[in-house]
Amino acid sequence: MTEQQERLARGRAEIASRVASFKATQEKFQREREAYYVATLSGAWDGFNRPPDFTEIP
Repeated sequence: MTEQQERLARGRAEIASRVASFKATQEKFQREREAYYVATLSGAWDGFNRPPDFTEIP
């Protein structure tokens, strides 16, 4: 392999590494967003989906 081919191969490997790192970061953010939703917002939205409970009104 020539020097230029080796340089190009190193460049491609670096790009592949950066892409993999970016993808892993995005997947982490997605998991964190889903966990936040489950912990906070899903309970709030569940209240909108239930019919009103009129049995508690005096």
